Amino acid sequence: MFQMLIALFSLFTLVKIYISFAQMRYISKRRDMKPVLLEDSIYKEAADYAVAKEKLSMLSICIDYLLFLGWMFFGFRYLYVFLHPHFSEFFTSITFLFGYFTFEYIITLPISIYQAFRLDKRFGFSNTTPRLFILDQIKSVLMFIVLGFALFSILVWVIDSFALWWLYAFFIVMGIMLVINFLYPTIIAPLFNKFTPLEDIILKEKIETLMVQAGMKANGVFVMDASKRDGRLNAFFGGIGKSKRVVLFDTLLEKLEHSELIAVLGHELGHFRHGDIWKNILLMSLMMFLAFFILGNIPNVLFESLGIAPIAGAKIAMILILFPLISFIWMPIISFFSRGFEYRADVYGSSVGGKEELVSALLKLVSENKSFPLSHPLFVFFYYSHPPIVERLRKLGLEV
Repeated sequence: MFQMLIALFSLFTLVKIYISFAQMRYISKRRDMKPVLLEDSIYKEAADYAVAKEKLSMLSICIDYLLFLGWMFFGFRYLYVFLHPHFSEFFTSITFLFGYFTFEYIITLPISIYQAFRLDKRFGFSNTTPRLFILDQIKSVLMFIVLGFALFSILVWVIDSFALWWLYAFFIVMGIMLVINFLYPTIIAPLFNKFTPLEDIILKEKIETLMVQAGMKANGVFVMDASKRDGRLNAFFGGIGKSKRVVLFDTLLEKLEHSELIAVLGHELGHFRHGDIWKNILLMSLMMFLAFFILGNIPNVLFESLGIAPIAGAKIAMILILFPLISFIWMPIISFFSRGFEYRADVYGSSVGGKEELVSALLKLVSENKSFPLSHPLFVFFYYSHPPIVERLRKLGLEV
């Protein structure tokens, strides 16, 4: 069992590295060709950014692999031996999980720092300051400690109390994910960003009319001060039920005309009209159920080979460390359906906001976000939840 997991994770890592190499070569070969969708200088900069991001991603993949080997060969054993004599089995499980997350956080933090202060600043995206970055980290850690302790306590109790613990744990995790989606726009997100009601009355009325046409009720239209961290453009509908709200990045308001904004929001409302959010939740639930079923039935002999007892904390940590194997296989299935959802949302966005306006908005988004418009087919298959922008624009009638 131990050797099989090492082999599977090694194969998984090699496949991911191969896809990253293929993507970098694909983009590099097209960097100096005739630009597609973008002006020449932006096209080349977008290519350089895509390659630089992929290099950082490859480094992250290698670090994840080394972490996996470290945990499997000695990390879990040393952590268990250090904690077990000092705590009851329940608190050994809790502290085991916090120890696992703490070490993972410390090792991967430099990647986040490099992305925010070197890579994204180099290409003109990141506006974050050291003070803001540190405050974000403190808030995230404190929130994780509070919510993590509550969740870990529940899961550990379930694992210790029930034979079919993996099934109950699945329902608990899915329930918490839905609650977080419900609370995110009104409680969690405001801890990190300022949300102010949209002051542009004309635009607000247009958006509200659009929502009435789609049959959607939202708890207001808000502008988020995204520019204090990043210069990219975006907008989203956040929350579930009565907590739903329309959120526009302040960067988006600066760059898009009213008609273009309406077309973009029309696209998002297309997802609401077609029930895509709930379809995606269903697909994610199936993946989570599969993961809990497979990883929740790992035989105790694996933990014995690692030199630890099969305590609840170790079982949860094992699910977390092996979950990427399941998601890597399942995510292309979700992405396949998701890309279809995007095409249908484009049709709806065109019908309520105008095809030319949606095309114009998409072209601005690609340019302002410096998104390289071409990708290797393997990269699209495994990682694209949206269709490549070239294909979307062709479907909308633009000759590319």
